[in-house]
Amino acid sequence: MRTDVIVLGAGIIGVSIALHLQRRGRDVVLVDRRGAGEEASYGNAGLMERATIEPYAFPRDLGSLIKYGLNRSTEVRYDIGFLPRIAPWLARYWWHSAPSRHAEATRAMRPLIERCVEEHADLVAEAGVAPLMRKQGWIKAARNQATLDAEVAEAERFARDYGITYDLLDRAALREREPHLSDRLVGAIHLRDPNTSPDPGGLTKAYADLFVRKGGRFASGDARSLKAQGGNGAGAWRVATEDGDITADHAVVAMGAWSNDIYETLGYRMPLAAKRGYHLHYAAQGNAVLNHPVLDVDAGVVLAPMNRGVRMTTGIEFAPRDAPKSPIQIARCEPLAKEIFPLGQPLEPEPWMGLRPCFPDMRPVIGEAPRHPGLWFAFGHNHHGFSLGPITGRILAEMMTGETPAVETGWFRADRF
Repeated sequence: MRTDVIVLGAGIIGVSIALHLQRRGRDVVLVDRRGAGEEASYGNAGLMERATIEPYAFPRDLGSLIKYGLNRSTEVRYDIGFLPRIAPWLARYWWHSAPSRHAEATRAMRPLIERCVEEHADLVAEAGVAPLMRKQGWIKAARNQATLDAEVAEAERFARDYGITYDLLDRAALREREPHLSDRLVGAIHLRDPNTSPDPGGLTKAYADLFVRKGGRFASGDARSLKAQGGNGAGAWRVATEDGDITADHAVVAMGAWSNDIYETLGYRMPLAAKRGYHLHYAAQGNAVLNHPVLDVDAGVVLAPMNRGVRMTTGIEFAPRDAPKSPIQIARCEPLAKEIFPLGQPLEPEPWMGLRPCFPDMRPVIGEAPRHPGLWFAFGHNHHGFSLGPITGRILAEMMTGETPAVETGWFRADRF
């Protein structure tokens, strides 16, 4: 099979790239060993996160370092045996989180984040799946006044510096907006700019279905079979699929936390880490309803209303990428979540686990491979892969077809490390 571009990975990043290349007249084959949107694009809080302009930095205050170091937090957990392997990466993350370097990461990421909602809305409209995008924002709730005051200060700064809009909710206003949250919460910030999805995996599948309806091809195969044929163009790249070998002039690696399985075999060394995370769906007790995704800031737990039930998501786990699941984070989060919302029985026999691909400088790699013409990279979006899939697809397609990208892309070069 011959095509113009092979896109490896059918998560939100790969599907968005395939759609935007297709819009520009390219023949594209999307390759994955699973269906579209069944890895990290499925397991998240469903946020199209327009409000969090500044990347998540490594904490630099002593109190946070002690809290996380004790390894009892719901926000961060580490496998003690994995710590020597991840320590150098964490040291680089800490270094990049210094104020001046964190400000640089913010400048790099801001144009992407500011476009994330409109780029999703464009694809949602074309796919005809308006119910899978809700224009309602999300809520950061606090259990004590000091936490709420800190969130208010940050919201005021974000409103001043980035134009973010929000509502400040005292306990009564929060109860009016979310009647079934408990009085353990003293108030909240309702961030109004983000959109949300009640089924992020389903939305990714809807984008993939749009790609196929418009003539794109989806092939089942192992992306690790990608081979350079030698020379430029004229089928420079080959990958094996169940439908036979596919050759193309261009190949895109958009495999999230598995991208290093490809680029390392080609001689690239990039510090990609996989932050593991878990979720579990629950029924609500009685007639309880959750209307918005809610972050319990003090507990480090997110509850998000999904079509499948109330999804409880955990924080970060540092452990080997392919290690078995651990029950620890779900066990820590569940009793805390039940303190603020009447969760009922789990709706699944076991939690889902996924991987967030992250670089220590808090920005992805998007662009052409430095030493392999026709090979392109798009991975490492930290906690914002679902948000940034469509805008990433647009700018990479613009780069690949010789257009001027919608944002400055020099920040995301693969040779910056």
